[in-house]
Amino acid sequence: MSTGGWDVRQLGQVDYATTYAAMQAFTAERSPDTPDALWLCEHDPVYTQGLAGLAAHVLQPGDIPVVQSNRGGQVTYHGPGQVVAYPLVDLKRAGYYVKEYVYRLEEAVLRTLRIFGITGHRVAGAPGIYVRLADPFDHSALRDVAPGDDPFRGLGKISALGIKVSRHCTYHGLALNVAMDLTPFARINPCGYAGLQTVDLSTMGVSTDTATVTEVLGQQLLALLTP
Repeated sequence: MSTGGWDVRQLGQVDYATTYAAMQAFTAERSPDTPDALWLCEHDPVYTQGLAGLAAHVLQPGDIPVVQSNRGGQVTYHGPGQVVAYPLVDLKRAGYYVKEYVYRLEEAVLRTLRIFGITGHRVAGAPGIYVRLADPFDHSALRDVAPGDDPFRGLGKISALGIKVSRHCTYHGLALNVAMDLTPFARINPCGYAGLQTVDLSTMGVSTDTATVTEVLGQQLLALLTP
């Protein structure tokens, strides 16, 4: 992977809480001259709660730990077979604001999916990336949702996003589902939406592995986040 001056770390499968603490320490200790970093990993099974997370959205965690974090958003699940990307970016130095940063994160996922033949979609007011369940290869744009209609009808979530910004510096990031056990998602309301279906590349008919997707997603993130 061409890094272009970034500190890119492929961490393998790691514990969430330890990685979360390391991101906080990196961000607290970095100086204006610290190179931006991109950490790529998979996590041991874990549910993570965002700052807005409601306990009611954790239905039956069972033996999977629930970890409170300071990222935005509600509860989600991380586990093997899912690529997690943590960009640690100095936004002030990069020259763009949080809204643009989130847009670039989502665009990196959209471009990654496109390389694997899948068309991803944004849903207004719901960070992350979604795919059409009936035809994930359909390139047409989603239709506008009428008031009162379900904005997720016919869609599955394939990528979750939640970030934290401290002193203009980002941590946390995004997760892209590749080939994982999806059943733990049924034990929560994913990202706070009851009944929201979660999918991965495998269930969408794409045969690949996390190493391949990590490489592609990493390159897309570096290309889009570099000023």
